[in-house]
Amino acid sequence: MELPKLCLTSFLLFTSLFLLAESAQPPVTCDPSNPSSKLYPFCNTTLPISLRVHDIISRLTLDEKISQLVNTAPPIPRLGIPAYQWWSEALHGVAFVSNSTYGIQFNGKIRAATSFPQVILTAASFDPDIWYRIGQVIGREARALFNAGQARGLTFWAPNINIYRDPRWGRGQETPGEDPLVSAKYAMLFVRGIQGDSFEGGKLGEEHLQASACCKHFTAYDLDNWKGISRFVFDANDHTKSAVKKKKLPESQIDRALQNLFSVRMRLGLFNGNPAKQPFGNIGYNEVCSTKHQRLALDAARGGIVLLKNSHRLLPLSKAKTRSLAVIGPNANIPHTLLGNYEGPPCKTVTPLQALQKYVKNTRYHPGCNTVSCSSPLIDEAVKIAKEADHVMLIMGLDQTEEREDFDRLDLLLPGKQKKLITSIARVAKNPVVLVLLCGGPVDISFAKYEQNIGSILWAGYPGEAGGQALAEIVFGDHNPGGRLPVTWYPQSFTITPMTDMRMRAAPSSGYPGRTYRFYEGPTIFDFGYGLSYSNYSYQFLSIAQTMLYFNQHPHDQINRKPNSIRFVPVSEIGPELCQKRKFTVTVGVQNSGEMAGKHPVLLFVRQARLGNGNPKKQLIAFQSVNLKAGGRAEIKFEVSPCEHLSRANVNGLMVIEEGSYFLIVENKEYEIRIII
Repeated sequence: MELPKLCLTSFLLFTSLFLLAESAQPPVTCDPSNPSSKLYPFCNTTLPISLRVHDIISRLTLDEKISQLVNTAPPIPRLGIPAYQWWSEALHGVAFVSNSTYGIQFNGKIRAATSFPQVILTAASFDPDIWYRIGQVIGREARALFNAGQARGLTFWAPNINIYRDPRWGRGQETPGEDPLVSAKYAMLFVRGIQGDSFEGGKLGEEHLQASACCKHFTAYDLDNWKGISRFVFDANDHTKSAVKKKKLPESQIDRALQNLFSVRMRLGLFNGNPAKQPFGNIGYNEVCSTKHQRLALDAARGGIVLLKNSHRLLPLSKAKTRSLAVIGPNANIPHTLLGNYEGPPCKTVTPLQALQKYVKNTRYHPGCNTVSCSSPLIDEAVKIAKEADHVMLIMGLDQTEEREDFDRLDLLLPGKQKKLITSIARVAKNPVVLVLLCGGPVDISFAKYEQNIGSILWAGYPGEAGGQALAEIVFGDHNPGGRLPVTWYPQSFTITPMTDMRMRAAPSSGYPGRTYRFYEGPTIFDFGYGLSYSNYSYQFLSIAQTMLYFNQHPHDQINRKPNSIRFVPVSEIGPELCQKRKFTVTVGVQNSGEMAGKHPVLLFVRQARLGNGNPKKQLIAFQSVNLKAGGRAEIKFEVSPCEHLSRANVNGLMVIEEGSYFLIVENKEYEIRIII
């Protein structure tokens, strides 16, 4: 009687091992070696995807259709269709999802993924090439996880392209900032990178998606949980079958949604047989955390860090003359703080303290506060260390206990007694101190901006796995900072504005100050686009193809003809041919007159001479990043499209071009052009 038990045990063990081995591979659908696959047109890879998807939908019952409209789409065994998980995250690297039944598992051969800077810092580089390459790496590492059987899907809820309207929003760190052009360009290039498209947008084959990106969220989403007001104000329970039976929802609408869903799965190659034999099927686990990918994480952190203050050229510190260094602050030596939210397990992490210790052997550290909240600072102990060092670096700011999803800030000040710690140390240090801020959202540090004993300020966002190394390189001059702020830094007084009021334009009569650099009418700590360098850059408008732009009247043009009013024409009435003809090129000369080479973003704005009437104060219309050697010079060409760049939304939401003077702006240089209607 014992032998059968032993055989049964062996059989169960063998079966378990077999299933485990199978689970380490991606599911196979429409396997050509399976005779039943030939019975279904949706398995015929020679047919267009639209026809294949139509065939699948035509075979589903209503219950099966409804079952596919949720995150975790169950299998349909009778058709050989496996389960699919739509919810995975990859905001700035393939990420954890808290529920282990979702998305990605880091429990097999692949235990980590490249962790890039949080998006707000990546955006500060104003470098489209970096944005695209980050997306590329994330897409390849995602596909590697899928190929290794550690992903239940290849669809990622990223990027977050909300306009960052309110500086208190806990999720502002996830966005590319407050400018619509930056957000749009970031989204386009990040998505192209993830999906395996070319930088220029060359057409992908129908069935060649590397991974699938899904932009989020709704317009004016900039509130999570503020003073008891939550984004979760209505729980819509998905009663679909009842709605269909009551003829409140046509089944054709369900079919339309399914057409989109199954088309994505088809384009990912998940209905083409063995995924290992498909495009991207050869991306192996050894590509994840590769040297190349980790180098890109370092480049991204270097490019985004912003130098906000550098009195008397305190930075960079001399490697030869800095014999002792004090590193103080709660953010100096906590690896996880570097990552921000929606993070994955990083390949490796070097904290700011660890990186700085490589430059100065005699480095002493004290947290100053036990946590970022800094309710009980250890000032006396920190001061003692600071007094003895040649230079002091204070690494302060926020972390995910202060700003995150479902947690907005109530004010814009540094938490707890961080300010007291900073000023106490600045007063006793031998030399002006360096203040480093790790945070996603803006902070009112006006005290530090004007404090003489604080010589330099660096904003490092949440710089990812290589952020500590990038920061140290900048501090000691191995990299020249070139980042620029992608969001306005407001004063504490802005917090009287309710987060629930999402109007962009100012309303002076009611005291509403407006939002973002385009419309905000109030004091700032630092402006959008602000950022210093160790080099001095100068600019010059060299040539502009057109300075007088005529939009001739047409009998059908809806032109404003009221006396003493500004003439305008709706863009929709101009027509694509004239819009194309009125495009022109602007050439800007850039000179690096400093002693260090540097990578430098050049931002081109436009403003109307006539302000008011809801016009933006100015608007970013183009940007490029340029590498210049010490003493080097370059010419940058921008294409300006008046129908796109010189138009604005009127009170009715209609895009119009107004007659009058416009000024192109690069830093402190302006050039006038005129529009005549």
